[in-house]
Amino acid sequence: MPEIVDALLTNIEAAKGQFGRVAAAQTIALLDQLSDSNFADAKSLLRCHEILLFLRAFPQSAALASKAERLLNSFHIRIEKLQSLGADLSVFDDFDTSGIAGTTMQDTINFEAARWLARRVPQNVEIAWDDYEADPLAERGWGSTWPRFMPLLEEDADVEANIPWRRWLDAARGRGRDLQFFLRCIERQPGMDRERAQLYDSLRIPLRWRLDNLKLSRTRNWSRPEKLFIHREPLITRNQVSLAHELAKPAPHLVKPSLRESEKIINLIKEVMLVRYRELYGTTLGDPRSVVRAELERGVIIYLWNLPPARRLPLRAYVAGFTLKNGVPINYIEAIGLCEWIEVGFNTFYTYRQGETAWIYAQALRCLRAFTGAITISIYPYQIGQENDEALDSGAFWFYRKLGFRCGRSDLEELAEREEKKIAADAEYRTPRKTLKHLAEAHVFYELGLANAEDTGDISDRLQTGRGTTFSRAGTRSKDSAALAAEGPGPWDTFSTRNLALRVNRRMAREFSGDACAIRSASIKEVTRALRLNPSKWTPAEMAALSNWSLILALTPGLVRWSSQEKREMQEIIRAQAGSSEMRYLRLTQKHPRLRRALLDLGSSK
Repeated sequence: MPEIVDALLTNIEAAKGQFGRVAAAQTIALLDQLSDSNFADAKSLLRCHEILLFLRAFPQSAALASKAERLLNSFHIRIEKLQSLGADLSVFDDFDTSGIAGTTMQDTINFEAARWLARRVPQNVEIAWDDYEADPLAERGWGSTWPRFMPLLEEDADVEANIPWRRWLDAARGRGRDLQFFLRCIERQPGMDRERAQLYDSLRIPLRWRLDNLKLSRTRNWSRPEKLFIHREPLITRNQVSLAHELAKPAPHLVKPSLRESEKIINLIKEVMLVRYRELYGTTLGDPRSVVRAELERGVIIYLWNLPPARRLPLRAYVAGFTLKNGVPINYIEAIGLCEWIEVGFNTFYTYRQGETAWIYAQALRCLRAFTGAITISIYPYQIGQENDEALDSGAFWFYRKLGFRCGRSDLEELAEREEKKIAADAEYRTPRKTLKHLAEAHVFYELGLANAEDTGDISDRLQTGRGTTFSRAGTRSKDSAALAAEGPGPWDTFSTRNLALRVNRRMAREFSGDACAIRSASIKEVTRALRLNPSKWTPAEMAALSNWSLILALTPGLVRWSSQEKREMQEIIRAQAGSSEMRYLRLTQKHPRLRRALLDLGSSK
C-alpha cells in the first residue's frame, strides 16, 4: 500500500536525526521493513534513494552503513521493476535527482567529457539520433563540419536538398560506432586541444547513456573508507560553527597522492558531475599532477587540484575540488583568484544539505587557504541568489552572513544590518524574497587579515584571523563584529577581471580598430621593451602567457619605471603562469605589491 510505504519513509527520515545505539538499531529495523516493501511510484522510490545515500554518508552505526550499502547496490532492480510496470520515471531526470542506477541519461556534453564517457563505458553510450535529427540547427552544422571528415561530401552538402546524412556516416565509419567515429575525427584535426574541442562542441551532439548498475551512477559512486566515522551524537548545525574559530586552527596538512590515486580522483569527480548534469571547467579538465588531499575530522577528506598549463585562464589561478564524507561525494568546490583574493563557489548536493554543511564549508575554506595562500574570500552574487532561484529559496545569503561574510556594497551592508535587527526583534520574521534578491546584487566578503599593500612579504605567511564577523551559537552578530564591519570597504570589493578585460577591449576599439591581433602584437612589443625581456627561447605556453599579461601591463602607467627587481619578478610571474605549478604562479602574484596595486586600480569599478 502506498500509504504504508509513505509512513515508513517518514519514520526513517525522522530517524536520521536520532543517535545512539538504540536509535541506530531502530533505523536498521526500519530499513529491514523498507527492503521488503514494494514501490508503486517513482517519487516514493526517489525519496527512498536519497534517504539511503544520506545514511551511508552520515551513519549512526557501522551496521547501518552496511545495510544502506546493500540496499543501494541492488537499487537498480527496483528501478527496472518500475520500468516494467510502465511508471513515469521523469522524476529521475532533474539536476538534483538524476544519476540513479537503472536509469538512462541524455545531455549535450563538451568534447572532453564526451571522449571520457565514450572510453569509460563504450557499450552504454550512443548518439541520441531521434533528438539530434529533430534539431532544426543540426543540418546546418552537419553541412559545415562533416565534409572535414567525409571526402566529397561537399558534392551533396553544398548544392543538394534532402541529403542522406546517415548513409554518408554509415559509409565513412565502417564497423565503428557513430560517436567513436566523430571523436576520432576530431582528435585527428590540426590545432590545439581547445580548438578541437570547439569544433566538436559546434556539432551539438546529444548523447544518451545507460547507467545500468554501473559504479559511476550516483547510487554507487561511493567507496568504503579504511575507517568509517560513526555519528553517535547530533550533527553539527550552522549556529554551532564559528568560521573565525575554524580558520584560526592550524592549517590542514595537504598531502600529494600518488599519480595513480590522483588520476582515480579526477575520474571520480568526472563521474560525480556527469551523473548530475553538471559541467565545471576544472572538474572536466583537472590536472592529476596537481591533486592534493586533506584528511580531516569526522570522516571528511577534501581533494583540490588545478588546471594543466594548456587550459589555464589568461590571468586568474584556478582551483577545483570536492569532499568525500565517509567515502561519499557530497559537494564540489571552485576557487578562482589573483594575489590574495579568491572567489569561492561551494555547492553541497541536495541529498546532503542537512548534513553539517556549514562545518564542512569551513573546512573547505581552511584547505583553500592552505593551498592558495589567499586571505580575501569573495562569494559571487549567483551563489547568494542573483538569477538563482534555488539560492533565494534556501536563503543562501543568510548562510554566508551568519558565518561572518559582509556585503561588498555599503548600501547592501546597511540593508543586511536592518534585516538582522528585524530578525532579532521577531523570531517569526523572514526576509522577503524581494529583499534577498536585492542583497544578492553584489559579492559578499570574508577577510582573514588585510595585507598592507606596501608590504613585500609573502601574504601566505601572514594569514591571521582578521575582519571576519563572529557569531554566537544563536547566529546573531556579536559586539566585536559590528566594530569590524565599521572599518569600511576592502580593497577587492569592486574588483573584477571582467573590468580589466573590458578596458583592454575598449583600447582595442579605440586604438586598433577592433583588431585583436594588432593589439596583442603592439602590447607584447611595448611590454617586452618596458620589462627588458628577451623571450626568444620561451616555450609556446610562456609566449601565450606573455601575450595575455601584456594586454594588462600595457595599460599600467609607469611600467617602464618599475624597479629592476619588480621587472624580474613580473617576468617570473608570466613564465610561472605557464609552468607546472599553478599555485606557485598564484603565490608569486602575492609577493608583487606593485602589480597588486596596478590590478586593483585597473580592475576596480570607479
